Amino acid sequence: MSSQLSHIPERRHDVVVIGGGSAGYAAARTARDAGADVAIVDQGPLGGLCILRGCMPTKTILRSAEIMALMKRAREFGLTSVTAQADLSAIVDRKNRLVQEFADYRIAALRDPRFTLYESRAEFLSPHELRAGDVRIRGGAFIIATGSSAAEVAIPGLDEAGYLTSDEMLDVRRQPASLLVLGGGLVAVEFAQFFARIGTKVTMLQRGTTLLSDMDEDIGQALAAAFRDEGIEVMTGVSVQCVTSGSSEKTVHFVQGGVVHTRSAEVIFQALGRRPNLNGLNPEAAGVQVIDGRLVVGADMRTSQPHIFAVGDVNDLTPIVHLAIQQGETAGFNATHPNKPARVIDHRLDSEVVFTEPQVAAAGMSERLCRGAAIPYLTASYPFADHGKAMCLGAAHGFVKLLCCPDDGALLGAQIVGPEAGELIHELIAVMYFRGTAHDLLRIPHYHPTLAEIVTYPAESIVEQMGRA
Repeated sequence: MSSQLSHIPERRHDVVVIGGGSAGYAAARTARDAGADVAIVDQGPLGGLCILRGCMPTKTILRSAEIMALMKRAREFGLTSVTAQADLSAIVDRKNRLVQEFADYRIAALRDPRFTLYESRAEFLSPHELRAGDVRIRGGAFIIATGSSAAEVAIPGLDEAGYLTSDEMLDVRRQPASLLVLGGGLVAVEFAQFFARIGTKVTMLQRGTTLLSDMDEDIGQALAAAFRDEGIEVMTGVSVQCVTSGSSEKTVHFVQGGVVHTRSAEVIFQALGRRPNLNGLNPEAAGVQVIDGRLVVGADMRTSQPHIFAVGDVNDLTPIVHLAIQQGETAGFNATHPNKPARVIDHRLDSEVVFTEPQVAAAGMSERLCRGAAIPYLTASYPFADHGKAMCLGAAHGFVKLLCCPDDGALLGAQIVGPEAGELIHELIAVMYFRGTAHDLLRIPHYHPTLAEIVTYPAESIVEQMGRA
């Protein structure tokens, strides 16, 4: 220990959790419930990404846009037309009120006297010790849950022209007349539709061949079709070359299909991913392996140091909150039960929801993953445009698709693009949890008319395919 640190007081805890967001708090709670003396180190603001800058604020503002979009369709449903106009500042105020309520609840949980909370930045001094402000903390186990932040991208001229990330977009109070969205992932599509629906002219530039390019192509294609119907310009297969700026607009220069194009807008929204937060943590001193800026972990959430775990966005595995919570619980258990078989994450039921309209939801295997792993499958889909309840709702976009094992019809995965997809996917997750089959989906009673009964149509098709095999 260096003489510079010898005067700093030292404290000891069984488990030290670095970060108090969804993953970190789940880890701390699990370790505490196992009887451990648990410390949480968080430099603030307290609350975590999901509450402060992720799930909750985005879903709050999206609800405002959903209502406005329905109001604009009044005549379609036999109602007197209304003039709907967004007050972006008021939308932000509502978002802030709700976020503060959610954050207050989490802050109270972090300050529970059963934890020791250090509101300070953490810096590893060695594999078994870190510094938090004016305190040295020794831990039997460490769980890193420092989250992520918007990635910086090397596009010539982008920094000079200026751009906003999702963090800043949530606080924009003056609605831009036009918006260029760089990216086509879940953050990009949710913000793009929100601003388009409140009256901003939106153009999306996506490097991949479809939106949501980590999913099957038919999903991104269906979402792009819905976006184009709403007036959003979606350009895929794009290679951005540079950005220039004028007095009132910024211009992105890009190549698509071998042809150079430009698009200009008042604001550029850079939605090209996030990076793990490791700045200042000094993982080198902890001796943990870092590859491409992320902490490498096994299925038990252990890093290359067996007493140090990493959960949530910082390991860059599955940047989805409920999976981050599972990781936190897994790490909290393993950190406090060294003599029991390690718990591991079961990725068979991994799921994801994108809260656009139509919503997008996926669970389990996709066609792309099955092909990549040489897993045989049968698939069938059915469109919402031909489904009675969806037609009543005026929700014609999208489909439900099932993937099943050819031998016994076991459900391998499911994707839904359509109304309430985020709710509907849970029936299919439940069937997968119990290792159910397409036959089971047909046997389970489905009330009519409901959106849920649409899953029986592709299930029936798969059963027919099995009979012909």
